[in-house]
Amino acid sequence: MDIKKLIGGAVLGATTLVAGAVSAEEVNVYSLRQAFLVEPLFEKFTEQTGVKVNVIFAEKGLVERIKQEGANSPADILMTVDISRIQQAVDAGVTQSVSNDVIAANVPAHLRDPDGHWFALTQRGRAIYASKDRVAEGEITSYEDLADPKWKGRICTRSGAHVYNVALFASMVSVHGEEKAKDWLEGLKGNLARKPQGNDRAQVKAIKEGVCDLSIGNTYYYGKMIANEEQRAWADAVNLVFPNQNDRGMSMNISGMSLIKGAPNQGNAIKLMEFLTDDVAQKIYAEVNYEYPVKPGAEWAENVKSWGTFKADDLSLAEIARLSPDAIKMVDQVGYNE
Repeated sequence: MDIKKLIGGAVLGATTLVAGAVSAEEVNVYSLRQAFLVEPLFEKFTEQTGVKVNVIFAEKGLVERIKQEGANSPADILMTVDISRIQQAVDAGVTQSVSNDVIAANVPAHLRDPDGHWFALTQRGRAIYASKDRVAEGEITSYEDLADPKWKGRICTRSGAHVYNVALFASMVSVHGEEKAKDWLEGLKGNLARKPQGNDRAQVKAIKEGVCDLSIGNTYYYGKMIANEEQRAWADAVNLVFPNQNDRGMSMNISGMSLIKGAPNQGNAIKLMEFLTDDVAQKIYAEVNYEYPVKPGAEWAENVKSWGTFKADDLSLAEIARLSPDAIKMVDQVGYNE
């Protein structure tokens, strides 16, 4: 079955998934991840199993689409990024629980839903980017340090309400409690060099340009900038700092997957979910976006290895999802984006 691929609503093919369509040799994936990230995985899966993977790509709106399609939705699996967005699908009631020994063995408990509604596929750390010229190595070592008055006017970040920052702020609530986490966020806001704006890479560009000396960003952006001729100078201007290596470790977030309620090709969907958490797919998936595998012992990409090893925070992602509303409220309370 051919399908149309949607990116931000743009039609890239001629036909679409047919509601209620079922085939013993197909599985249907709705993906918020870009095509270049997931197509190599699906090609390898089809090569090994003979099961064809049909995909709809979109930048947003897939959960709403699944809800509208209802019981006739052809969707088997939803793939997306960030624990908040994954949890939104669960809260919308479009997912179902999976109990599977293979997936459970491949994905550590803190990287999957206790009730089996989502499973991590890759990890990315929320790192600190520090100017090579203006920040000495070892001068900043933790997220807590970001609130130190010595950094006043020297930090750039994207919006505090963005899901990447919300997850980090939720982890601070878990570690320190809501009151101390709010104090910390107020300190971080007081140290900003400018009003929050742009994406993670824009903050590193600002460091290169001397607007600020520190920023917060996902680890994979370092690899993306190095690979981009126009952005390589930004990456060259900073050191990648893995925070909190002397205590809990760097805060982690994920890309993940869920089995859709009423999945018409459930057997093949489970096969694909097993494949995506095992060694071959873990290596491919981590390589194409400079991310870290979730399966213990799975091989890291060579370029990612060159950044060094680190201690990762093993805080449950389910806990981060639970505390995310508190973190969003905290962002509003301190006027972080004002």
